[in-house]
Amino acid sequence: MKLIIKGVHQISDRELTYMVREKVFIEEQKVPRDIEFEYEDESHPYLAFLEGEPVGTARWRKTAEGIKLERFAVLKEHRNKGIATRLLKRILEDLEPEKKLYLHAQTSAAAFYTKHGFETKGEPFTEAGLEHIKMYLHR
Repeated sequence: MKLIIKGVHQISDRELTYMVREKVFIEEQKVPRDIEFEYEDESHPYLAFLEGEPVGTARWRKTAEGIKLERFAVLKEHRNKGIATRLLKRILEDLEPEKKLYLHAQTSAAAFYTKHGFETKGEPFTEAGLEHIKMYLHR
C-alpha cells in the first residue's frame, strides 16, 4: 500500500480535496454545501493519495482560539487503513509545537482523536446537523 500525504498548494489538488469532502460530508453525511465549503481561502489543506488516487483530506486554519484542525475525511471504501492517522500526524509535524490546537470532532470519531492525545472539553453540541464535541491537544 503506497500512501502519500502532501500539503495542497495547487488549485487542481484543492479541487481533489473538494471531491473527497463532497463524497464524505455532503453525499454520505448530508451536510449542507454552504456549511461544508466555508473558510476555504484561509485554510491549509492536505491530501492523502493511495496508489496515486485521492482518498482522504484534512485541513487546518488559524482562529482567534488557536489552530483548528478540521474536515478530516476518508472515502468510505478506504477507512480503517490508517489514512486518517497519517493525515493527522503529517499536519501535527508541520505545525509549530507551541500553538494551541483544537478541533470539533464528530462524537463518532472522538475515540480516534483521544487515541492521539486529544482531550474533550465541554458538552456535545450540534454542528451541520451532526453531534460534535470540542477537543484540545496539549503538546
